[in-house]
This record gives sequence, structure tokens and C-alpha cells, in this order.
Amino acid sequence: MKKVILLAAVLLTAAVAGAQVRFVDATQLTLIGKALPTSHPYHRIDTTLYKGFTPTENQQVRCSAGLALVFKTNSTRLDMRPVYSSFVYGGTSTPRVASEGFDLYIRKDGEWLYAASQASGRRGRTFTLIQEMDTTQKECLLYLPNYSELLSLQIGVDSAATITPMENPFRHKIVIFGSSFTHGVSTSRAGMSYPMQLERNTGLYFCSIACSGNCKLQPYFADYLADVKDADAMVFDGFSNPGAEMIRERLIPFIARIREKLPATPLIFVQTIYRESGNFNLGSRAREEAKRAAAREMMARAMEQFDNVYFIDARDLTGTDHVTSADGTHPSDLGYWRWAQNLQPELLKVLRKCGIR
Repeated sequence: MKKVILLAAVLLTAAVAGAQVRFVDATQLTLIGKALPTSHPYHRIDTTLYKGFTPTENQQVRCSAGLALVFKTNSTRLDMRPVYSSFVYGGTSTPRVASEGFDLYIRKDGEWLYAASQASGRRGRTFTLIQEMDTTQKECLLYLPNYSELLSLQIGVDSAATITPMENPFRHKIVIFGSSFTHGVSTSRAGMSYPMQLERNTGLYFCSIACSGNCKLQPYFADYLADVKDADAMVFDGFSNPGAEMIRERLIPFIARIREKLPATPLIFVQTIYRESGNFNLGSRAREEAKRAAAREMMARAMEQFDNVYFIDARDLTGTDHVTSADGTHPSDLGYWRWAQNLQPELLKVLRKCGIR
């Protein structure tokens, strides 16, 4: 009898707790980070309109890396109820919190302060992201998963609390196209990719079109980027994936294809970083050095041929002490933090030349 009473008490407590949370569809809030509109709310590129992608690329551009929700709430808690597609990220150096979890920042004293990050204990189950907050009005920045395709998302708040969309808190519009580095592979959470750190640090608005392993200066990506007519600038981590010969073959046609529709948009290319796999692997070292040399050679030609094209040639963005690698290729959180810190002054210098502040 005691067991029955105890079970009833537990069920009653759970029911009451559940009744204290109400869920709203995240599409009622403000979604930022998308370069162009899509028919599906959490896809980065509309693959029903843009074609040519490989199956892997097609899947990657439907992942929500770099997308975020901005909203205001006085709730003491935030619960997540995500629904994912069947795609599951298979990488070994990225934790689930980054690949399928959520990363929350709250504005305090004018700065975005880390608040919480979490993934469900079981994929797709409702979970509490943060609780026991005060009831003041909070401005929230919630980054969506780096490497999952979200089908839908509901956010839970206290039943009596408010949750309302807010305007995009970032200024200008800078589209960034890049590799797994830009995608944020090996970060511990979604907000730690270097474009998202730059966004919070500078207040500039970054829209990430990053495709892990597949940023190879493809013409169909150039066609997509050329359609982003309201971009104030574009940044390219374009030399990390293609080999030296591919860089020589593809760079000039890639820029020319964008320039057909965007004759004046600043195009800023960034040198690829040093990979720690080259410390002792001579083949890796030689291939990476060849890529950097090809990038320097071809960017010199590009800057002669096209106006408003720039090259940031800084190979030591993650430092020189060899302690920032997660797996020999991708940086750790420390590496990405250094990347953002070291790239920021160089990037801002170029942007200022272009009238972007």
C-alpha cells in the first residue's frame, strides 16, 4: 500500500511539474544566421531551389550550424523539445552538446554571457536547458545544434512567464563560407565556433555557410553566394579543404562567378591554419604547406584581377605553442578562441577599409 501511495505521489508531482511549463513553437521567435530565406525554418540553404550539392553537402546545409534564436523572457527556466531527422553526426571529436545540443547566452551589462549548454540524455527527448533563474526580463541568444537537422523545436517556459521575439541584436550582414573549422567541428558547444565568437565579440552579424570537408570553391556554392545581394561583405575559409592544384584551378573562376552578380561586395579570403598533424607526419606537413603556397600565389593574382578582394595571410591564428589541437586537424575550444581573438583585429581592419564598422 505504501508503494502505491508513493507511486501516486510521484506521478502527481510529475503532473504538477509538467503543468507548470508551457511550450511555444520556436518559429514564433526571431531566427538569425541565415544568408537567404528557406522554405524549412532550420535549413541554411533551400535545397529545393539550389541544386548541384553532393548527398553529404545536401545534408550539411540542412544542419542548423550558426543559426540562433533571439528572444526575451522572464521565465525562471527554459526547456527544449527538439525533433530531429534520422541523420546522426558520426564524427569522433565533437561532443553531442555541440552536434545536437543547444547553447544559451544571456545579455548582461551589454555583453553576451554564457548561461547554459546541454543536449538531451536521449536524442529528441524534452529536457531542461536551464532552471532556477530569477524572474527579471532576460535577452537570450540560443544557438542551435552544429551538426543535426532540426525538423521542429518547441521551447518551454514557466506557465505564467512571457517569451517574445526580439530584433536581431547584431549589425551589418557578413556571410562566411568555410570548412569544418568554420562549421565548428571539435567545439564543445555550438556558440564556440569562431564566427559565432566573432559575432558576440564585435556585434557584427555573421551568416555561416560552412560545410565540413566540402568547402572546395565549388561553382554551385558561388552561385548561391552571388544571390545574397544584401551581404555587406563575405569572408572565406576557402583554402582548408581543397588541395593546392584545386586552389589553382578553381579560385579565379569562383570569384569571377560571384562577381557576375556582386561586382562590388568585399570578398575577404583567410589563409588556412597550421595543422598539428604536420608536427611529425611529413606528408601532411608538405600538403598543407603546398596549399598555403597556392593560396598566396592565387590570391596575388585575384587581387590584381578583381577590385575589393582581400587576403588575410595569418597562418598562426591558433597560436604557436602546439597545445590547441583536438585531433591533429581541428582546434579545441582554446584553439577556436585564439582563432577568433587573432583574426578579429585583422578582419576589422579590412572591414573598416570597406566602410563596415
